[in-house]
This record gives sequence, C-alpha cells and structure tokens, in this order.
Amino acid sequence: MTRTEFILTTAIILFVAFCMGWFANWLIHRFTRVSQSDVDQLERMGQELHEAEETRDQAITYLQQREAELTNQLAQTEAELTAAMDGLRDARHEAEELRNHIERTHS
Repeated sequence: MTRTEFILTTAIILFVAFCMGWFANWLIHRFTRVSQSDVDQLERMGQELHEAEETRDQAITYLQQREAELTNQLAQTEAELTAAMDGLRDARHEAEELRNHIERTHS
C-alpha cells in the first residue's frame, strides 16, 4: 500500500466514522426531543401540584385550629363536670346531715 492509498483509506474511514457519529447524534436527539405539548402538560401538572399543596396546608391549619378549639371545649366541660360532681357530693353530704339531724330530733 502506497502512501497515497493509506491517506485516502484513512480519510474515507474518518469520514464514515464522522457520518455515523452525526447520524447517531441525530437519532438520539430525534427520539429524546420533548414536544411542546409535553412541556405544557408538565407545567400544568406542576401548577396543579402547587395548588394541591396550598390546599393541603390550609386544611392542616384549619384542622389544627379546630383541634385546639375542641381541646379547649373539652377542658372547660371537664372542669364544669368536676365542679358539678363536687357540688353534688356536697349536696349529698348536706342531705345526709339533715336526715341525721331530723332523725335525732324525732328520737
């Protein structure tokens, strides 16, 4: 093989390698390209996700406030119940004392 044939063969091999690389690059970009409708759909989904997170945060805040209100009501109700039970106990004790006093006076 002469020097000219070697150079020509090398040039052809390099050109074929370049063409194959360019074609492979074109194929990859052709198959991985994202269409505008896909981008729009992703943007819409992102916006919906953001709105859903805001709604969830509002719901959590509402539930925390409601839980605090109900806890406060429960504490007040328990305090009232305790006061009522103490009053009832005192009334029973007083009624028992009055019965004993009446029985003593009649005896």
